[in-house]
Amino acid sequence: MKKLRKSSNDRAIVGVCGGIAEFFGISSFVVRLIFLLTISVSLWVYLVLSWALEDSYLLRQK
Repeated sequence: MKKLRKSSNDRAIVGVCGGIAEFFGISSFVVRLIFLLTISVSLWVYLVLSWALEDSYLLRQK
């Protein structure tokens, strides 16, 4: 089962949008565009997810 994580490959800031895109199998551009169009809400969501999500590159090191 896939788990939502920050992306280690597709990072613009901390990898939240890239991780969401990898999880759903869509383009990270689309996710970033949605975040920009809904900035008032998505800013808070982004901050919470950047704190809560695990980095995917940490799993490769284990």
